[in-house]
Amino acid sequence: MEETKEKRSFRVTGMTCATCARTVERALKKVKGVDFAAVNLATETAFVILDEGVPQEVLEEAVKNVGYGVSYEREEDLEARRYREAKGNLILAWCITLPLMVFMFIHMAGRHLPGFLWMEIVGGAVVIFIAGRKGINGAWIALTHGHTNMDVLILFGSVASWLTAILALSGINVASFGTIGAMIVALHLTGRFIESHLRDKASKEIKSLLRLQAKEARVLRENGDEITIPLEAVKEGDVLLVKPGERIPADGAVESGRTSVDESMISGESLPVSKTEGDAVVGGSLNLTGLIRVKVTKVGADTFLSQMISLIQEAQGAKIPIQALADRVTNVFVPVVIALALASGVSWYLNAEKWASFLDWAGGFLPWIADVRDPLSLGVFAFVTTVVIACPCALGLATPMALVAGTGAASRAGLIIRNAEAIQTSKDVSTIIMDKTGTITEGKPSVVEHNLDAESLEAVVAIERKSNHPLAKAISALLDEDIGEPEELEETSGEGIKGRWKGKEYFVGRPSDPKPYFDFLSEGMSVVEVRRDGVILGYISVADSIREDSAGAIARLKEMGITPVMATGDDERTAMAVARRVGIDEVFAGVRPQDKLDIVRRYQAQGRKVMMVGDGANDAAALKGADVGVAIGSGMDLAIDSADVIIAKGGISKVVDAIAISRRTFSVVKQNLFWAFAYNVIAIPLAMAALLHPAIAEGAMAASSISVVLNSTRAGKP
Repeated sequence: MEETKEKRSFRVTGMTCATCARTVERALKKVKGVDFAAVNLATETAFVILDEGVPQEVLEEAVKNVGYGVSYEREEDLEARRYREAKGNLILAWCITLPLMVFMFIHMAGRHLPGFLWMEIVGGAVVIFIAGRKGINGAWIALTHGHTNMDVLILFGSVASWLTAILALSGINVASFGTIGAMIVALHLTGRFIESHLRDKASKEIKSLLRLQAKEARVLRENGDEITIPLEAVKEGDVLLVKPGERIPADGAVESGRTSVDESMISGESLPVSKTEGDAVVGGSLNLTGLIRVKVTKVGADTFLSQMISLIQEAQGAKIPIQALADRVTNVFVPVVIALALASGVSWYLNAEKWASFLDWAGGFLPWIADVRDPLSLGVFAFVTTVVIACPCALGLATPMALVAGTGAASRAGLIIRNAEAIQTSKDVSTIIMDKTGTITEGKPSVVEHNLDAESLEAVVAIERKSNHPLAKAISALLDEDIGEPEELEETSGEGIKGRWKGKEYFVGRPSDPKPYFDFLSEGMSVVEVRRDGVILGYISVADSIREDSAGAIARLKEMGITPVMATGDDERTAMAVARRVGIDEVFAGVRPQDKLDIVRRYQAQGRKVMMVGDGANDAAALKGADVGVAIGSGMDLAIDSADVIIAKGGISKVVDAIAISRRTFSVVKQNLFWAFAYNVIAIPLAMAALLHPAIAEGAMAASSISVVLNSTRAGKP
């Protein structure tokens, strides 16, 4: 028997770049019992799938063994403490660096200040080793565990610059860049501060969802008394009293009362939804107008809100295929840069006299060109500039930051991305295959007409009450009374259901011949035929209203160059009637579940990227087989479990939103990667040629990382 798997998420502290995240990820994957691990720098979280019973302490130890930490501190407290520390270090760094910069420019202008070298040495040491101690710690962790990261580059650049002041003070003929060392750290801390602030802002959707959870619940006891208990103590089956203006604590059904509920947190729609006895309500939604009693059906991690938060966190922490390119590049980037910096420094040291004329020429139009011509000074200058200019941080953040913003935008639109790869794949979808009932239509059909006698109707209702088909619910509502249980039930997906009632076998389902029901079918109604012992007894005609957003959404899909296709188990006349009303030209009617999967594969064989949208168990195989599977959230659990994207509430218009978000997010990812690559391709050769000043190099490095984060926020905007 397959072992039960468990999912866990926790916060990892001390990570500063993509290499750090990969190091933690590799460490977690080596833990016995861990099947999957993903560590996200953007959200600073680790997500693992592992065998039940693996102690959390084992995971903590794996993280700590590679030099990082695990925190269970409340996110608000952790962010507040981190903000105070970052702000304090930033203020300290600039309080020292700004005066040093002023003195450096005065010194460069020809007015040599006595004791300036001592100022650079002491001030630089405070900035580098005190204000910048976290960066040094990050570099030390990386180097002692056999890898490199961005902190290593900062350490090399700042310390090398600072050491030139000591060398100059000791009498060695080398230009002092001690102030540059302080500037490197100060600018780096500034970039980190802004980057951290924007990163926290980009993940605010998760925090806003968490704030929707009620802290307490008012439980009605059997004797009628009310008692207020923590949300964690609420159990399935409890009856909760929810007053107007309060959030519904847990998922359940209205036991008594009538109200309107704000479900915008799951649907993205601001209009209130009426709720009365028997209607389902979602924990976290806001009770607006009436006093209601709610019987709890789901608690804890099983609630819709908890699952929504978990799925969004998984999607934000996952990787999409294009990220593999950035990962491979950043994995070797730092050691290559250090090697290039050393090569540049040595080359300038050995060829200073021959190449000096080149610098003289460049200095005619680039005012920051170094005026030193001493071989050692030029070698140090080129080395420091090359180390400083190159930073893989922008490459590491390019994809995860855009993914955080994109999945956040999806959650606001009422979409849950279960599989992060769907973010990349959805943009290329050219064909969307849609089920009819519950997808294009409301999925809440009602009986229009039937011609059954009382005994047959009673048998049909008894049997249909055991079916999960959307039409079965409408037929079951024809009788209110308890009429007993049928026997020998057998339901065939796409065909119907049969069972024995009072010794006779009944079948309720697809008509053997649709011709007698032409009038109903031509009006877009569905017809259910009833047979007893193989003999036709009559029919039930059922109408399912079309979702109000279906026609408009299908028109928008066509404008986007996407072909909409309907695949339904209904009769061809019914299917064509609905298709005409919403504007679908390609229709497959009378199809069985396995046929839907074949239809998906047929379009895939033509080289098309196919999205399947459905809500029933009969759609599960097609949802799984499509390039992107989208499940209507009100549908069957099997369909939802088979999908890559879940529409929490709504219809086809949400599919349009999903594709638009995918295109926007991926466009941002490509822009981020392009500029991150282009920046390094242009800047590193200039630095090696000694055409950049270390201060300019550091500013450009910080700006590149911040620009990536700022650009990523565009993925979350409509």
